[in-house]
Amino acid sequence: VNQDATMKYYEIILVDPSHAKIRNDSRINWIVNPVHKHRECRGLTSAGRKSRGLRKKGHRANGIKGGSYRAAWLNRNITKLKRYR
Repeated sequence: VNQDATMKYYEIILVDPSHAKIRNDSRINWIVNPVHKHRECRGLTSAGRKSRGLRKKGHRANGIKGGSYRAAWLNRNITKLKRYR
């Protein structure tokens, strides 16, 4: 909304997903979808993605996709086969 030399000021609008008006409004009811429940617990918010090291893109992110450097290495180096082939 506004900024000065050191700070940025912005608005946060809180929405109650269980309210009938929100559930019936086709422009806003995407908030009600199950995929948006407890995003903060799964590390999907901006701050959560930052703490998980997912702000990088491209060749710098090769070692951290999948949660950690070790998980990324393991995904690249194991053979995954279907159970019933």
